[in-house]
Amino acid sequence: MTAPIINGKQISEDIRKDLRAEVEQLVKQGFTPGLAVVLVGEDPASQVYVRNKEKACHELGYYSEVHRLPADTSQADLLALVDKLNHQANIHGILVQLPLPKHIDEKAVIDAISPEKDVDGFHPINVGNLMIGDDSLLPCTPAGVIELIKRTGVEIAGKHAVVIGRSNIVGKPVSLLLQRENATVTMCHSRTANMKELTRLADILVVAIGRANFVDASYVKPGAVVIDVGMNRLDNGKLAGDVDFESVKEISGPITPVPGGVGPMTITMLMQNTLIAAKRLQGLA
Repeated sequence: MTAPIINGKQISEDIRKDLRAEVEQLVKQGFTPGLAVVLVGEDPASQVYVRNKEKACHELGYYSEVHRLPADTSQADLLALVDKLNHQANIHGILVQLPLPKHIDEKAVIDAISPEKDVDGFHPINVGNLMIGDDSLLPCTPAGVIELIKRTGVEIAGKHAVVIGRSNIVGKPVSLLLQRENATVTMCHSRTANMKELTRLADILVVAIGRANFVDASYVKPGAVVIDVGMNRLDNGKLAGDVDFESVKEISGPITPVPGGVGPMTITMLMQNTLIAAKRLQGLA
């Protein structure tokens, strides 16, 4: 029996509908959430991401600024722009699009963003608050993963979740968020010796390793929720996840496709973070 497909595009639109309604009410009160996105250089993928973020702001009624800087922008100039945005009253969220050119220290730039405006959830203060379970702006893709699991109706508490991948952007934070939801979490990575034995015990399997079709049906417990965070471009130009969707969907429970699963959620959760940050900065939270 083929598994139910988790429609990230539809779930994303449902969340955006709620955000749009809330923003409309705030605008009527004379307050508009504002997001600034900074793009350094001309990386094609980054340009697409930035355009999509700008489009989302427009559709939801946010104020939006996009700062497109040349690739040879100095680190000092970039930090000066971040400092300006930190103090700009109509900007409540700041996102510096990664990756940055090699001559710029990404960590220094992330550290320079005000934690209250760090809508990517990458600042060490927000990461630390996530770690100890305090309130913080959450990293967007991991927050989207949790939202997708919840929307399946599957109870996370008490379940065994396995995360493949330990990146700072997805693997580590999603494991912390699963623990926050009272799952028992196992993390697997490139040095894990008995990976299949562990993944076949998972009630919830999250895969974020950047290897096309790596996880096939032999890794999956029948009926498990499978969340594929991977986005890989194949030689034929098509997109593929880290999960071999065609084989896994025959035995899994709810499963995300690629594209149309986790991807649409990332910008939506960014928009949600911007609204949360705006309300906090205005004393409305």
